[in-house]
Amino acid sequence: MNILGINFNHSDTSACILVNNELIAAVEEERFNRIKHTNAFPKNSIEYCLQKANLKLNDVHIIAINTRPLSNVLKKIIFSFKKLISPNLAFRSIKNIKRKTQIKNEILNNFKDQEFNGKIIYVDHHLSHIASAYYCSNFNDSICLSIDGFGDFASLAYGFASNNEIKIDKKIYFPHSIGIFYQAVTQYLGFNKYGDEYKVMGLSSYGKPIYKEKLLELIKIKPSCEFQLNLNYFNHFKKDITMNLNQQFQYKNLFNKNFENLIGFQKRADNQKVEDFHIDLAKSAQQVYEDYLINAIKFLVEKYKCKNLCLSGGCASNSVANGKILKKTDIKNLYIPPAPGDAGGAVGAAYLSSKERIQSHLITASLGPSYSNLEIKNQIDKTIDKEVFKVLFIENNLELSKKISDLIIEKKIIGLFYGKMEFGSRALGNRSIIADPRDSNIRDIINAKTKKRESFRPFAPAILKEEVNNWFEINHDINFMSEVYKFKEENKHLVPAVCHVDNTGRLQTVSKENNELYYLIIKEFFKKTNVPIILNTSFNENEPIVCSPLDAIQTFLNTKIDTLILENWIIER
Repeated sequence: MNILGINFNHSDTSACILVNNELIAAVEEERFNRIKHTNAFPKNSIEYCLQKANLKLNDVHIIAINTRPLSNVLKKIIFSFKKLISPNLAFRSIKNIKRKTQIKNEILNNFKDQEFNGKIIYVDHHLSHIASAYYCSNFNDSICLSIDGFGDFASLAYGFASNNEIKIDKKIYFPHSIGIFYQAVTQYLGFNKYGDEYKVMGLSSYGKPIYKEKLLELIKIKPSCEFQLNLNYFNHFKKDITMNLNQQFQYKNLFNKNFENLIGFQKRADNQKVEDFHIDLAKSAQQVYEDYLINAIKFLVEKYKCKNLCLSGGCASNSVANGKILKKTDIKNLYIPPAPGDAGGAVGAAYLSSKERIQSHLITASLGPSYSNLEIKNQIDKTIDKEVFKVLFIENNLELSKKISDLIIEKKIIGLFYGKMEFGSRALGNRSIIADPRDSNIRDIINAKTKKRESFRPFAPAILKEEVNNWFEINHDINFMSEVYKFKEENKHLVPAVCHVDNTGRLQTVSKENNELYYLIIKEFFKKTNVPIILNTSFNENEPIVCSPLDAIQTFLNTKIDTLILENWIIER
């Protein structure tokens, strides 16, 4: 059985391929078309997945889409009559439903030289999110929770999974969404691009939650998973606030004038300095979300009498909140997939469309394209001036790891491009910029000269799996950099470049099983420095993470990266 999963008609369009229940490949379209959070039809992603599985479109039995146009349709109709929504909003909703039901035409228009004779299966948005976590978690029994902005007219779903079957017991519907609450604050803080919520999360560590009580005027939280937005402060339910610009969704103000009157200061402009009151608002929003999440999980633990949790949806990318779950609830085992947002919905839809739903245990996000040393040599020959740059080839991976660890110790900023590209928004050692975590200046250097981003944003510590308990107040695997934890007091001063202002780090545990070369690099660095950690951030410059050798070389040439590793090739300035 060959199943192609697709995320389409949302941001972060993507595709994946299951062959006899094995996840062969998964990739986001943005990596190919170089448009961040693109909503373009994932033609390139589909082509890659088919090529990786050695299939043609007519070999595919099922195409699974992570949306179901008729999900919650009665709720939509009732809401439309009650709220008398604007004609524009109603028209867009109808247009979206029509587009979803015509996906076969979209496929045939993009693959005119191929035939597809299989079935199209539509899967509910939140069920797809939940499945993307559960079927990769290795938990037989699990609480399942999906939280995001909106999908198929719902913002949250919870239920229970057992013996490879998932049952959703509750949903929260439009217009109520804690994701929209957080996004509205994100916009108010001047971070206007889709997906900028992580900036608020990073900024929150510097602040105090002095606006928390005011923000609780915006959302009424009940002693369960339920909540309601105070719609007096929001626009999204009255008019169409969505813009489709250059294959990207952008959103007009989610909030209205009442929001500004409540907060007490105006929306921050893009170029305005971040002041203390902005930082405190970020902290307050983060605190409201964390309190809600922890109380919701406590309710679910009591309801289902289970200590395993699969967490998914766009809000599951809030790694600061995720890091509180094991500490503040009775959950013992937590699984968050590498792409918990809409891109990962393609994976969940594919698993749910299989007749034999069999779990895997996904511990690596290495599901994207890779390139041979020969392909890379050809690209180097075309684009690198060997009179200006030193080019070296080291065939043995142990010797390569020793060389890279020496470069890190020499304070070099390194672009690491090795193996299969990661699926999801985190760079996990295959498409990463790496550096010495012991140098307090490295963070500012990378932010200013390479990443060209806000100075308050932290970098991640990638740590040897076996050393986690010696350095952090935690002892479990975090393969996908999805949780933030505190450093142990005695160690935090040793790695100032990856220890955030609140003494935390968004860590990734690295093992031979999930990334052998990366493990060897950190191991060699550990032998030489007694520090089992290196600094990691995504290999990009205000664009999607690099995908191809050409992307990597162009980013290397356009920034102040000192050294570029392309598989076994080393390029030095």
